[in-house]
Amino acid sequence: MRFIDLDLARRVEMAEANAGRACAEACQRFHPEHSVAIEEIAGGVAVFAGVDSPITQAIGVGLHGPVSDAEVDALGDFFHSRNASAAIELCPLVEISLYERFAARNYRLLELTDVLILDDLETARMPSTTSPGVTVRASAPHEAKLWTQTVAEGFAEHYPVTEAMLDVMEGFYGRRDACFFLAFVDGMVAGGGGVFAGHRVGGLFGASTLPAFRRRGVQSALLAARLAWAVGQGCDLAVSFARPGSVSHRNIERNGFRVAYTRTKLILPAS
Repeated sequence: MRFIDLDLARRVEMAEANAGRACAEACQRFHPEHSVAIEEIAGGVAVFAGVDSPITQAIGVGLHGPVSDAEVDALGDFFHSRNASAAIELCPLVEISLYERFAARNYRLLELTDVLILDDLETARMPSTTSPGVTVRASAPHEAKLWTQTVAEGFAEHYPVTEAMLDVMEGFYGRRDACFFLAFVDGMVAGGGGVFAGHRVGGLFGASTLPAFRRRGVQSALLAARLAWAVGQGCDLAVSFARPGSVSHRNIERNGFRVAYTRTKLILPAS
């Protein structure tokens, strides 16, 4: 078991920050009519991909040294100048003075996210893939719409299937450093999930199961396939994100992941 320290947090957070950057760049290639902006501020990466886009936020802020008042203001200006709320995902290993600076500017807490990691992938116990009738394979380039729609429908009860969400998911599909998997139950599409590789971190994302196929072992099979892919890419660490106490959180922990830290999302609406 590795200790949770600043170096590990930097790897995880910057892998996630660069994933947001790559997704925004892909969204712009697919939809050049959309406004996209990316800027490195205060050691992190700020991304704008639309006012309602889930990747419009800053990640990695404050992990590479002290942050000045001017940089905090620049973060707000980056989003507010585009009529978007300033959304900052903060790792708790930053200096406490950074929280105080955001508080002084009336940022408020929006949500908490547990960052769960699986250490030493090469020796980790991979989840079983032997559930009857369940198969998993990498999706093909021409199956972007199938993967996107399947995963979105699996999330629909928690997150409305909006055009902004579909654009983001399609943007992820365009990445060259990621792989996308479809799961089948008795030959029928049942779910999907993705994984990217960066900083030797395998980042798990977008895993969902269609309601009719739940409790059949689909998620375990998808997890096994994605972890195996990450090992093949030279990753020694896997990371996943979940709301504390959620069903997703429990499923991830059952497969050997542990909470590394809890990330805080702060927000300041555009005036």
